[in-house]
Amino acid sequence: MTENPGLVSTIIPVHNRPELLAEAVESAMGQEYPHIEVLIVDDASTDHTLQVATGLSKRWRGQVRVLQQEHCCGPGAARQRALEQAQGEFIQYLDSDDLLLPGKFQVQVAALQASPDAQICYGRSYEENHCHQPSTYTGPMRSTGEVLPTLFPHLLQERWWSTSTPLYRHSLCRRIGPWLNLINEEDWEYDARAGAYGAKILAVPHDVSVRRIGLSTDQLSLGADKTHSKLRDKSRARLLIHRHALSAGVDIDSPEMAHFHRAALVLSRQCAAAGLDAEATSLFALVKTNAAKSISKNPSVRLYGRLARWIGWRRAALVAQAITNLAYPLRRSG
Repeated sequence: MTENPGLVSTIIPVHNRPELLAEAVESAMGQEYPHIEVLIVDDASTDHTLQVATGLSKRWRGQVRVLQQEHCCGPGAARQRALEQAQGEFIQYLDSDDLLLPGKFQVQVAALQASPDAQICYGRSYEENHCHQPSTYTGPMRSTGEVLPTLFPHLLQERWWSTSTPLYRHSLCRRIGPWLNLINEEDWEYDARAGAYGAKILAVPHDVSVRRIGLSTDQLSLGADKTHSKLRDKSRARLLIHRHALSAGVDIDSPEMAHFHRAALVLSRQCAAAGLDAEATSLFALVKTNAAKSISKNPSVRLYGRLARWIGWRRAALVAQAITNLAYPLRRSG
């Protein structure tokens, strides 16, 4: 599809969040920047979300479009569905419970237009937590207040911005390929692909978005409360992120890589405890093959691997957890 120069395509997947969706769309259409389209993807909502979305498309006729998925496929698939229909030169992903702040598009588009070699622009993002009473507003969240030239290696420690923070060039989204149909960490894997591609990122000293927590109990991610589904997709995502980091040339002995490998060991044990032997094996093999000697040759890690071969992954994980509880009893109560 031909890109419309200067147009920002805002993609909003939604499932059973009618009121929050209206607020998210308002935050996009309320931007002072004039060249905007919004693509809402209703991911098999069972309430009146589709009716609200349709009403928004009538209010902003020609600028807001509604797409539908008959089966709840999760945020990655929903975003990809809209991306294939997007006409903008720039792509904005926005979760249905989050908000864009005034001036976001104007500042980020101007920055990308002034730096043709940059593919992603980010700014300061904030977190509004409604799980606390009263709610808290903090930020800049994670590393969005810092100036970082590349996604890696810091991306190995965390996805250091929220989905609504960056503005992407559409051309980059085409190069890195489609969103994967993962239940969890699909956004982290997506940005890791951009990092592997070597996408240059650009920071602007501007407040750009708000991530809101605790406003909805109905998650878009299909099966988000099913431990096995979550663990399987987290395992797949982590394996891919590691591959992307290696493609980006991240030093195997870097502190960020060591952090990632330690987290992979924890996830391997979680998968083992849940009876997901294939995922536990793959994550453990990743660490044993790639991690620095201080981790891969650690006596406790080697003993855990031998124990898993003798009695199976699930039993080994339970033994390891029992030992941890004996060694650190306060962790259970703290």
